[in-house]
Amino acid sequence: MSRIQLALNVSNLDESIAFYSQLFGVEPSKVRPGYANFAITEPPLKLVLIENAPEAETLNHLGVEVETSAEVAAAENRLQGKGLETKTENQVDCCYAVQDKVWVSDPDNAPWEIYTVLDDSATFGQTQPGASTSVCATC
Repeated sequence: MSRIQLALNVSNLDESIAFYSQLFGVEPSKVRPGYANFAITEPPLKLVLIENAPEAETLNHLGVEVETSAEVAAAENRLQGKGLETKTENQVDCCYAVQDKVWVSDPDNAPWEIYTVLDDSATFGQTQPGASTSVCATC
């Protein structure tokens, strides 16, 4: 199953977890320092909350979660075939998970990732929550 991912910067993680739990009627799938994610069945959505400074823009990045690394590679080939510039990250620690992913930016520079989760991770990634508006090494 594929689903859209929406990653938001939030100024207060606890308040945001409470709000989105009420909005979607589900509890978070993962909560770590400065980070939470929800795997929402209906509508199919992976909602990621990243605690950042209040002045940070709300949108962190967008994504499509797929089931396999082969799907990530196929997406990369398709995007490159259309002339889009991509950046690949394999076996990367990001958002408390080990992931394979490919990044592309829209015309307004909004970052999109197509990714698969390979395993859980004890670390957020190369950029810690709250340090900037970045997520992991790419955005």
